[in-house]
Amino acid sequence: MSAKKEPSVWQGFKAFLMRGNVVDLAVAVVIGAAFTNIVNSVVKGVINPLVGAIGTQNLDHYSSCLKDPCKVAADGTVQSGVPILWGSVLGAALTFVITAAVVYFLMVLPMSKYLARQAARKAAREGTKEVVEVSELEVLKEIRDALVAQRGSGQGGER
Repeated sequence: MSAKKEPSVWQGFKAFLMRGNVVDLAVAVVIGAAFTNIVNSVVKGVINPLVGAIGTQNLDHYSSCLKDPCKVAADGTVQSGVPILWGSVLGAALTFVITAAVVYFLMVLPMSKYLARQAARKAAREGTKEVVEVSELEVLKEIRDALVAQRGSGQGGER
């Protein structure tokens, strides 16, 4: 009885790394990290001034006090009360929505349209191949039938 040889740990690790999902994820992380600077600049240069037209440019300054009196030191430590910093949550939510919108409209949507066009072209090419192959097969059958008929009529007359 022969024991089945199991793949080594190195072979398993190599197969794991070469899977498409891992490579795609690594690319997404690198692009996401680089893209963070762009999104932060949009939020800092566009969104915050728009919010600043209504109130303060820094959303972190928006807060409410759950338990009065709220006193926060200059370094950000709470001296008394319970402040709710909802402005920072709003800023993070806006950053997320802007990031998602930019990624979707500038990356995902164009890529999905491109892939759909490629799939349609491939299907069209394969469709024409099948038509050509079928028509070639039909022509070959007709040639065969003609040769068989010619041989049959020529041999029958000589005998």
